[in-house]
Amino acid sequence: MTRTDPAGTAARTADEILAWSRDRVDPALRTAVAHLPESMRPAAAYHFGWADETGAPRAAGSGKAVRPALVLLSAQAVGGMPGAALPAAVAVELLHNFSLLHDDIMDGDETRRHRPTAWKVFGAGTAILAGDSLLIEAWDVLAASGHPSAREALRVLGAAAQDLIEGQAVDLAFERREEVSLAECRAMAEGKTGALLGCACALGALLGGGGPEQVARLRRFGEAAGLAFQLADDLLGIWGDPAVTGKPVFSDLRNRKKSLPVVAALTSGTAAGRELASLYARPGELTGAELARAARLVDEAGGRTWSRTESAALLDRARGHLHAAAAEPRAAAELETLATLLADRDH
Repeated sequence: MTRTDPAGTAARTADEILAWSRDRVDPALRTAVAHLPESMRPAAAYHFGWADETGAPRAAGSGKAVRPALVLLSAQAVGGMPGAALPAAVAVELLHNFSLLHDDIMDGDETRRHRPTAWKVFGAGTAILAGDSLLIEAWDVLAASGHPSAREALRVLGAAAQDLIEGQAVDLAFERREEVSLAECRAMAEGKTGALLGCACALGALLGGGGPEQVARLRRFGEAAGLAFQLADDLLGIWGDPAVTGKPVFSDLRNRKKSLPVVAALTSGTAAGRELASLYARPGELTGAELARAARLVDEAGGRTWSRTESAALLDRARGHLHAAAAEPRAAAELETLATLLADRDH
């Protein structure tokens, strides 16, 4: 459904925004990947969905391009042109996919987007190196942009990368701990997911010529939307349809992830929460029946309800920051559309 912003200009739907973002970013993203060392290109092209395991081209795209869309719209939100922020949009997408390549190995995930993950096809070593290569290319793309704010943009990107890496390290550490507080889990998600979406919005505002307050407010908008996105992702990791998500059923429970809904359930003080803790502490792999029981226990202990309530509160917070940024009306309306999509996603 097409919305209308306060100025009366028709704002695009989420699908239209993402198609626009992909059309702008994909050619530059493919050029960046073509600059990788020759040995890294096949795994990277496969991961992005541009090629099959033999290197033959595929028609599939490289994902939804939500993060690049946030960059481009944030540039427009402060009165800039999206083209000025294109290098940042490419850099953010490269950084994001660096993290996906590594996360799939660390989490033992064997499928992504309905295909075997890159490490299953090319081996863990090659997938790790391909991710490293994408990370370095992200810096190169931004540094070569020639934008007057490129130096500051590199610092923003670097800080987000460090937060993302720390968040992943803490997430892995949680799997070895019996007890994790909800505050600790939230802080982990803020680093692992919120930081990169906040970075995307901050970079767009920075390269679009926004003032310090606008950059800060749009960063906070992205961080709040990012945490809402993580809550949706955590719910999909438990109840998502594999035919839609491309991941195995109960994937997070199988890995005994201390995700936000799980930790909300574990710390609920309920009988269901205590039974879930007992299941999580059980040695060996959980059976299919045990995984299904664990999912029911998360629900019974209030994990799903808490996640949805928290997501709604985060969306309200994101809207508040967007309003305070004095953003251009149509861009603001479209940023809000993307935030709602992130919080309500089904894949």
